[in-house]
Amino acid sequence: MRKLTYFVASTIDGFIAAEDGSVDFFPVGGDHVPSIISQYPETLPTKVREARGVAAGNIYFDTVIMGRKAHDFGVRTGTASPYEHLRQFVVSTTMPEPPAPGVEVISGDPVAAVRDLKKQAGLGIWLCGGGELAQTLLPEIDQVFLKLYPVLLGTGRPLFGGGMKLPEPERFRVITSRVYSDGVAFLKYGRIR
Repeated sequence: MRKLTYFVASTIDGFIAAEDGSVDFFPVGGDHVPSIISQYPETLPTKVREARGVAAGNIYFDTVIMGRKAHDFGVRTGTASPYEHLRQFVVSTTMPEPPAPGVEVISGDPVAAVRDLKKQAGLGIWLCGGGELAQTLLPEIDQVFLKLYPVLLGTGRPLFGGGMKLPEPERFRVITSRVYSDGVAFLKYGRIR
């Protein structure tokens, strides 16, 4: 069965974006970038892949799911279809129709939609954001791949939404970890079921 992986960048105090959705506090570049691009080229937006000359196919993921706010970030940067090289889903109850060809809207239960996607053949499913959607999909998240930046933000959009109350702790184990000389830690966690 396919796995749902929450692959996201975070500050060390657990924020994936500022309150206004901006992410310009994450440093651009560094020695972690080539390593992550070589392992997960599909996580680069299509326009960035083209600009960087990344020709690698999809290695780990062939499907991406994102919340409306994460998708709107891509729209603000000039594209309604940020990952044309992947099957794209936007979870939204307010988006009246798909924003671009090749982008599908999930307006119903996202947990049920992910369960259905997991049963289909293919590579992994990438949850690229946001935190509220990650909170909703937590029962289906199999892995968390975290790019942890040495930045304190103080406030912003939390990694798993705000005010999450769990009936009991959710446990994960470290699959791999690596700290780069630029200070970014890349941590892979797998859910303990």
